Amino acid sequence: MSLLKVENLSHSFADKRLYDNASFDLYKGEHMGVVGQNGSGKSTLIRILTGDVVPDQGTVQWQSDLKIGHLDQYAELSGGRTISEYLQTAFAPLYEIETKMNELYGECAVTGDESKMLQAAAYQEQLEAQDFYTIESRIGKMAAGLGIDALGMDRPIRELSGGQRAKVILAKLLAEKPDVLLLDEPTNFLDQNHVDWLAGFLTNFDGALIVVSHDYDFLERISTCVCDIEFGTIRKYYGSYSDFLRQKEHQRQDYVRRFEAQQKHIAKTEEYIRRNRAGVNAKIAQGRKKQLERMDRLTSPTFTHSPSIHFREGPLTAQVALAVHNLEVGYRSSLLPQLNLKVAGGQKLVLTGFNGIGKSTLLKTLVGHLPARAGFYRFAEQASIGYYEQALTWENDALTPIQVISERYPELNDKEIRRQLALCGVRGNLASQPIGTLSGGEQSKVKLCRLLLSPCNFLILDEPTNHLDAETKKALRNALAQFSGSVLLVSHEEGFYKDWVDRIVQLDRI
Repeated sequence: MSLLKVENLSHSFADKRLYDNASFDLYKGEHMGVVGQNGSGKSTLIRILTGDVVPDQGTVQWQSDLKIGHLDQYAELSGGRTISEYLQTAFAPLYEIETKMNELYGECAVTGDESKMLQAAAYQEQLEAQDFYTIESRIGKMAAGLGIDALGMDRPIRELSGGQRAKVILAKLLAEKPDVLLLDEPTNFLDQNHVDWLAGFLTNFDGALIVVSHDYDFLERISTCVCDIEFGTIRKYYGSYSDFLRQKEHQRQDYVRRFEAQQKHIAKTEEYIRRNRAGVNAKIAQGRKKQLERMDRLTSPTFTHSPSIHFREGPLTAQVALAVHNLEVGYRSSLLPQLNLKVAGGQKLVLTGFNGIGKSTLLKTLVGHLPARAGFYRFAEQASIGYYEQALTWENDALTPIQVISERYPELNDKEIRRQLALCGVRGNLASQPIGTLSGGEQSKVKLCRLLLSPCNFLILDEPTNHLDAETKKALRNALAQFSGSVLLVSHEEGFYKDWVDRIVQLDRI
């Protein structure tokens, strides 16, 4: 019997059909990766499975008495608790049993009541059976694996950044050991060491899990099956992520053949109808028209329109494009030791280091969004900076992508803006919807489009792949490899940058 049965699922968002009569099952012990192009409905599917979104049609049936754990990166946390206290809440029922046990032992010591002694002993056996006395050690291993211990276990939750808070929520969820884990982009706030640890943890996880991720190396390590959302369908493939890719390529070629054959049939039939609206064949034409109306039409294969990403380059002949001398960055205190660094003209450099160490803060300082705490940095006079910020924040999320681009480039008309957005994968109605209603990947593509329209010779990019689908990520990687200017990149995806960067700089904490 399946743990989860999804049947005849149909759901639309705005005027976009995400799923149409889709069905799949999740069985005990399966580790399911969920993939699809940006905006296909991956995160919405997770929200439907948790009950946060009610589908238009279909049923979602979980096996009774399952303990389901969901990674909600936006959950409200009590700001007064420390990290350690919050992680201990994963074992709240056991701590309650301990309290009852201690109360009974205390009463027994006073009254000598044997029945209370027996009840207290039963509680103690229950705690021992669930490894209660190893909780501190288990929390410590979890915290170390995800890099939380480096934040300080006594640190108040209210002092954490969004990414740090997400890691703490993830640690608590893993510590709870639910029967089923539902994780939406769990690696977005992790550096490579912690991604590796999480992959190892999930690979050995006894329960079932469903993971949405754009980190395909990660999915390759943890998945035993893959659900692909495409053309309004949810198709389940068995095997690893690479097994899925091989199977899908065969099916894509078959789909294109069937789509093209259907389009030819439709065009031929419509031409016949036009020529025979009146006359002796009018009745036949009317019958064929009804056949077309009843036809189950295949969705246009969007994968035939791969993103086209090319940076507009300006000249950069300086030998040193950026010089950093004794630079300290941070807010109330410095996050990193004094940094000394040079980036040569045309050099491509990646900054790595554990999450929360200050990589994003360093980039914000270099582009002038934050003041330096000490030291200085200097770009070459020729340097023209293009900056991609990690956060998906907008001054007005009611603006459409067309309006967002038009605000920055008022000289462009709507037709040209639509063309530029389409090159980045923001096509059709997406260009005229409020940007706040788009998926994270679609919003990232709008940010990328805005960056591509400015000539630059020095790119500063903060986790640009976090929400991008496979096709867009590949196009961006190729564009960066061909870019002749300097690049300063922060990324936790080694597979994205390892083939084209010149140098990797590991940042260490103070």
